[in-house]
Amino acid sequence: MLRNASTHAAGVVIGDRPLDELVPLYQDPRSDMPATQFNMKWVEPAGLVKFDFLGLKTLTVIARALGYIEKAGGKIPDLENASFDDPKVYELLSTGAGIGVFQMESSGMRDTLAKMKPDKIEDLIALISLYRPGPMKNIDVYVDRKFGRAEVDYLHPDLKTVLDETYGVIIYQEQVMQIAQILSGYSLGEADLLRRAMGKKQKDEMARQKVRFLEGAEAKGVSRGKAEYIFELVNEFAGYGFNKSHAAAYAAIAYRTGYLKANHPVEFLAALMSLDRSNVEKLAVFFQEARRMDTPIRPPDINLSEADFSVKDGAVVYALGAVRNVSLSAMEALAEERKANGPFRDLFDFAERVDPKLLNKRTLENLARAGAFDSIEPDRARAFAAAETLCAMANKAQEERDTAQVSLFGGADPDAGGLARPKLPDVPPWTATQRLDEELTAIGYYLSGHPLDDQADMLARRGVVFVADAPDRVADGASAIRMAGVVRRRQERVSQRTGKRFAWLTLSDPSGEFEVLVNPDMLQSSRDALEVGASVMISASIDDKEEQLRFFADNIEALEDAPAAAGLKVRLNVDALESVKARLDRAADSAKGEGVIHLILSVSDGSEAELRLPGRLPTTPPVQAALRGVKGVESVELI
Repeated sequence: MLRNASTHAAGVVIGDRPLDELVPLYQDPRSDMPATQFNMKWVEPAGLVKFDFLGLKTLTVIARALGYIEKAGGKIPDLENASFDDPKVYELLSTGAGIGVFQMESSGMRDTLAKMKPDKIEDLIALISLYRPGPMKNIDVYVDRKFGRAEVDYLHPDLKTVLDETYGVIIYQEQVMQIAQILSGYSLGEADLLRRAMGKKQKDEMARQKVRFLEGAEAKGVSRGKAEYIFELVNEFAGYGFNKSHAAAYAAIAYRTGYLKANHPVEFLAALMSLDRSNVEKLAVFFQEARRMDTPIRPPDINLSEADFSVKDGAVVYALGAVRNVSLSAMEALAEERKANGPFRDLFDFAERVDPKLLNKRTLENLARAGAFDSIEPDRARAFAAAETLCAMANKAQEERDTAQVSLFGGADPDAGGLARPKLPDVPPWTATQRLDEELTAIGYYLSGHPLDDQADMLARRGVVFVADAPDRVADGASAIRMAGVVRRRQERVSQRTGKRFAWLTLSDPSGEFEVLVNPDMLQSSRDALEVGASVMISASIDDKEEQLRFFADNIEALEDAPAAAGLKVRLNVDALESVKARLDRAADSAKGEGVIHLILSVSDGSEAELRLPGRLPTTPPVQAALRGVKGVESVELI
C-alpha cells in the first residue's frame, strides 16, 4: 500500500487524446500541473509516451558567457555548428582541468580525464557513459587498450565495426542492439526488446531471448559455445549500458563548455561565478581555478563593479552582489546611480547619493571589509568604522530630497549646497593579517592576498613548498615535502576498519588549495592546532600513483610556534618610527626577544640611515606581519 504521492522530477507524458480518458490523474495541491496516478512503469502500457525533459544550468552558463563575449566586442563562436576537433579543448581536459566543464567537475572525473587523455569527442562520450557505478570498472580497460597497453578483443570478427570506437568494450545500449542484429539476425524491433529485457533483468523474457539469440547465431555460422559466451557478456554489460545518444548530447555540452574555457576563459569563468553568485564554496573553487589559469579577477569596487559578475578590460570584475549580507537589488540600484550621475568621489558623496532604505550599517561594513571602497577610501578600517556615520548622512540626505529643501549647513562646496561633512573616525589601520581576515568574513575566502604572503621568506628558509610547485618536486623524485597553509575546512570521519577518527583537511596557501589526510594518531595529538582559520606547517608524504597528488600528514605544527627569525631588516619612512616602536613594545609584552632588528630609514635628501635597535627583540612570524601592517613600512626582510 502506497502511503504518499511523489512526482518524477523531469517526467512528462504525452497522449493521443485527453489524459483522463487513458489514466487516472492526481492534482497535488502544491502544484498547478496534474500528475498520473500510474508510475513510470505503467504509463507506457496504458498508451502514453514518456519523456524526460532536463533543465540544465550549464546552458545558461554558456548563454551568459556568449553574452559577455559579445558585450566585450569579441566574435561570438558558433557552438551549435562547430566541429568537435579543437585541439586546445582536449589539451585542456587532458590535464584534468575539468572545473566548470559539464559532467567533468568531480575530483574522480578529473583524475580520469588525466588518465584517459581524451583527443576526440568519442572519448568524451565514452567517459560520460563509463563514469558510473558498474561500468566504472571498465575505465582502466578502455584506457589501457587505447594506449596499446592491452590487446583489443572484439569478441568476433564481425563485431569489429560495432566495437572499434570503444576498443572492444561494450558501453552503449545501441551496441547491444547491433550485436544482436549482426550475430543473430535480430530485427531492430527485436533488438530493442532484447535491450529492454536485459536492462530490466526480466528472467522469463531473458530465457526466451537467449534461445532466440543462440538459434540466430547458429544460423549465421557462429558456434554455440562462442554465442553463449557473447550472450552472457552482452547481458552483463547491458545491465548498466548507457544510451549513446544521451551520452553524446551530454558530451556535446561538455565540449562546448570546454571550448569556452580553453578559448574564452575570462568570459567563461565570469559566467560560472555569476550563476553561483550566492554559493561561497563554488565561488572559492572558481577563484582558485582562475588563479591556476592566470585569469585576472578584479576585487569588488563601487566605482567599477556591477551587481553581478562582469567582464571589463580582459578581467573578471567581482560582483558587489556576491559580498555577504549585501542585497542584490541594493547593488543594482547603486550601479544605476553610478551610471546616471558618475563615479562616487568619496564616502560622503556615496552616502548622499544612495537610498538609505537599501543600504544599512551591516551592508556598508561588509562592503568596507571586502575592499569595495578602496578606490575612494584606501583605509578599510576607517571606512568600516564610518558605517554608522554614513548611514546617518544617507538618511539626512534622503530627508532633504523628500522635502526638496536645501541644507542650512554648508558642505565642501558652499555654492552647491549639500550636507555638512563630519570628520571620519580616527582609528588604527588594520594590519595585513586583519585586513585579510575581515576580507574573508565578507567574501568567504581570500581574494586580494593570503595570510601567508608576509611569511614567504621565512617559509622558503624552512624549505616549505607551495602546492602549485609540488608536482615539480615530485617529478624531481621527492616523496615527501614540507607544506604550510591556513585551515579552510576540517572533515572528520570514522574509519570502518579501526573505528578511529581521521580527518581530511582542506588548506590554502598563496598558490592554491589542497587536501591532506590526517591519520587518527596525528589528529588526536594535533586537533587543537587544526581549527578553521589556523595557520599550520605540515610535513607530508606524497602518493602520485593516480596522477593526482595526494598528501598524507606525517607531522603538524602551528605556524605561530615556528622559530623566530635571527633578525629583521625593516625599511620605513621616518614618520612610521613611533608606530613601529609601539608595535614592538606590545610584542615585547607577550613574547620574549629572540633576534635583532635593523631599521633602514629613508631620509628627505634621498639617502638612507641604518639603525640597530638595542637588545634582543621578538621576531616571530606574527611580529613580522604586524610590522608589515604599519603605515609607512615599505618592507620587512629576514636576515
